[in-house]
Amino acid sequence: MAFRLSNNLVGILNFLTFLLSIPILAGGIWLKTHATKATECEKFLQDPLIAIGVFLLLVSLAGLIGACCRVTWLLWVYLFVMFVLILVLFCFTIFAFVVTNKGAGEAVSGRGYKEYRLGDYSNWLQNRVNSTKNWNKLRSCLVDSKVCKSLEEKTESYQQFYTDYLSPIQSGCCKPPTECNFTYVSPTQWTKNGTEYSNPDCNTWDNNNSTLCYNCQSCKAGVVANLKSDWKKVAVLNIIFLVFIVIVYSVGCCAFRNNRRDNSYGGWKGGYP
Repeated sequence: MAFRLSNNLVGILNFLTFLLSIPILAGGIWLKTHATKATECEKFLQDPLIAIGVFLLLVSLAGLIGACCRVTWLLWVYLFVMFVLILVLFCFTIFAFVVTNKGAGEAVSGRGYKEYRLGDYSNWLQNRVNSTKNWNKLRSCLVDSKVCKSLEEKTESYQQFYTDYLSPIQSGCCKPPTECNFTYVSPTQWTKNGTEYSNPDCNTWDNNNSTLCYNCQSCKAGVVANLKSDWKKVAVLNIIFLVFIVIVYSVGCCAFRNNRRDNSYGGWKGGYP
């Protein structure tokens, strides 16, 4: 009874994982085969999707065959991989909370949005977006996804704009920093009132819709603020997933023990006529 319960449960869970891996792998392959038409965001996703799909496929097959066909060595490999996955998820969850613990948007008097400064966030996150290679990809992704398009289409007075809520990326990338004191024309069109500014982002700003403040430090800060929020959500989901994986691992250990007991019992029986 114990063999049936634990082994069958492991088999069912891995069969569901196997089914999940198919659309993930198919999505990665689809992005790869359409690479000539893909945006930088899609190119950035295609290889990780394929890797995750292949990983889930192989691990689920190992668990499925090991549990249902009583292949002890394959179930041992499955448990080893699951143990490594538990360690990786645990370390990543701790790391995510540590690097997202610092930094927040700065409220501006009379404004519905916040200002973001890159120096307020953890050094690790700063280094990721300050890397030219990383930022070129992120910047291309922002342009492709048209994060400022909703602001470009607005026709509102400066009083209305100043009370609007803006996401961290919109605040950092789609408008100049408040301290520049530019004259408002439209949400993405501003007139400079001088040539010398203490904040280098003021000089970087360009009214061209494909440029705007995408090269500004405030834009990088907005991206980091968005990443911080997303990583905190991922960390919470990781905790839930970690509990689930530990339960699956425990059931898998029972199935492995049952396999060994069953094989030992089979060998003992085979020794007698």
